[in-house]
Amino acid sequence: MYLIPKPKAVTKKEGYFCLSYKSRIVLSPGIREDGMVGASILKECMETWTGFSPAIVAGMPGEGDIFLNFEGGCAEKGCPEGGLPSEAYRLEIRENGITLTGGDGAGVLYAVQTLCQIFEQQGGVPECIFIEDAPDAAHRGYYLDVTRGRVFHLDYLKKTVDRLCRYKVNELQLYIEHTYMFEGLSEMWRDETPLTAEEIMELDKYCRERHVELVPSLSSFGHLYGLLSTRTYGELCELENSWKQPFSFSDRMHHHTVNVGDERVMPLIKRMLAEYMALFSSDKFNLCADETFDLGRGKAKALADEKGVHRIYIDHVKELCSFLVENGKQPMFWGDIICGEPELISELPENVICLTWGYEPDQNDESCRKMAQAGARQYLCPGVRGWNQWLNQIGESYQNITRMCTYAKKYGMGSAHAAAGGSGEGGTDKSVCCDSVVGILNTDWGDFGHINHPDYSIPGMIYGAAFSWNQEIIPFEEMNRQIARVAFHDTSEELVNLLAKAAELCLFKWWGAVRFYEKTQLGATLREYEEKIIAEGLDRLKESGKDGGITQANAALLQLREQIKRTAVCMDASERKFLADCDATLDGIAIWNEVGAMLAKAGAADADDMAERFALASRLESWFMSYKEMWRDVSKEGDLAQVAKVVFWYADLLRGRERSNKALPWGR
Repeated sequence: MYLIPKPKAVTKKEGYFCLSYKSRIVLSPGIREDGMVGASILKECMETWTGFSPAIVAGMPGEGDIFLNFEGGCAEKGCPEGGLPSEAYRLEIRENGITLTGGDGAGVLYAVQTLCQIFEQQGGVPECIFIEDAPDAAHRGYYLDVTRGRVFHLDYLKKTVDRLCRYKVNELQLYIEHTYMFEGLSEMWRDETPLTAEEIMELDKYCRERHVELVPSLSSFGHLYGLLSTRTYGELCELENSWKQPFSFSDRMHHHTVNVGDERVMPLIKRMLAEYMALFSSDKFNLCADETFDLGRGKAKALADEKGVHRIYIDHVKELCSFLVENGKQPMFWGDIICGEPELISELPENVICLTWGYEPDQNDESCRKMAQAGARQYLCPGVRGWNQWLNQIGESYQNITRMCTYAKKYGMGSAHAAAGGSGEGGTDKSVCCDSVVGILNTDWGDFGHINHPDYSIPGMIYGAAFSWNQEIIPFEEMNRQIARVAFHDTSEELVNLLAKAAELCLFKWWGAVRFYEKTQLGATLREYEEKIIAEGLDRLKESGKDGGITQANAALLQLREQIKRTAVCMDASERKFLADCDATLDGIAIWNEVGAMLAKAGAADADDMAERFALASRLESWFMSYKEMWRDVSKEGDLAQVAKVVFWYADLLRGRERSNKALPWGR
């Protein structure tokens, strides 16, 4: 039997509990109101996996009942015997009944989620067991992009909250730039399908009932493409004429930082912050403030020359933080800029949280260490590595997330090693703050259109949940077997490992496809390093074509598609639609590999080659029709039309319809 996250202490006992038609779910008087959500989740689980539908009552349990109890009054670990800290729980399955005890409502709910996993695997006759459990990290968050491509339906957002609750994640942030319907800013969101105030408030209530804190997150410095591309507010951009530029996925990621020297900027940003924060019950607010690439390089250059770029950066952040504090909010912000001058953290409010991020599989701990030495309170922020991918890079996400969770243990959250001080990845440094890291925020970004189906982030989501709750790292393939069994109800336990292999076979990646498209269409706007990346990408495709790499990759993809479909008989019926989506995605990866191979060919095309290109264009368009259905199943329209422009440009390119042929690699 697998339990995710892995509990701290599990004691198996003799015998088993046999569920009866007379069994009830009994709420103790102390949690009657707070416990109803947990009791309802448990009842629904039991109806699905045991066939029994127990009544929910309040009072004291009898023989054969399931008792939800509360033993609170202690906020920290190390409580006296009999008391439980916040979020901790005990679960005891005896022959004559089951008792779930939490230190608070969250603890009771987490006990319910553990019991649900037991029922799902053992049915109505679970083995006797005693579990004691509590989280390592107090803050275990998930960050979901709802701006750069997908704006999810409210129902799907609620489904995501249910999934986070299941794996004991207690914070959720939605990344917003321009996809909220701000009053008076219709020019910013008119081409989008934005979230409304009603949707946000309904989601906040839904989260709160499940002990997930919905933390507002809003770009307030860089990454303000939507705002600074309007005619009304385009002049507030650091660079001239940003509002005149045509849309591009690359440009949206850059060049849209506010001019801090313009006195109109701060009142506008504060107005947006005030409107947005009013929708949330959280006492936190993430003002973002990351990747301010152009700061001091345009309109504010004179100011930057006078004061320094880091000074004008921290002054802007400091004023926004002070505004949040005045409004009862704890500020958060991304730490990539301040990491260059970490001592500036001392100028910000004492309770500020630095979100220190790093997404590489071999991510080092330099930024974390520097901020710890400066005395910062941090969340460490790994990623599920779905951005720019048709299928998340599952292996790379595991490496990245486990590394960052290991650094969290090293630099905080009560670890013995942290108390001794840490330096680099193995040494010691007594100057490092031993309690710097207070949480994990696992990120799911949507760069270049958020093309991956969000369900492909489930393994990465669970890695972050599991290893922030219990920092014992479980090996990659073993963890994937557990996720396949628990999350997808796949008794073969093969699904996630098969998907991890498939992800490695994408040779013509979406970011390369987009950058080549934009080089051809918008070449003058691309930066030098992007030109270099495109050239290197085409070189790799040519090499793959020479040694048959693309052919081999697509043959392997076809085999994996067959293996994945065979898992259907091992899965619960409710999960099988996921396999159809996977099949379409893997076919799409193979098609794009062939598009890349065609792109890498040199020389003029012959008649046979043109027939092959026409056929490939048709396959690409037919596949994309299925893709759009998958998109709309979970998302509003968002940037689907922008994704379609790129896809159809390649279809036209294959048929020779593209008018700007001078950049084509086959020299037509």
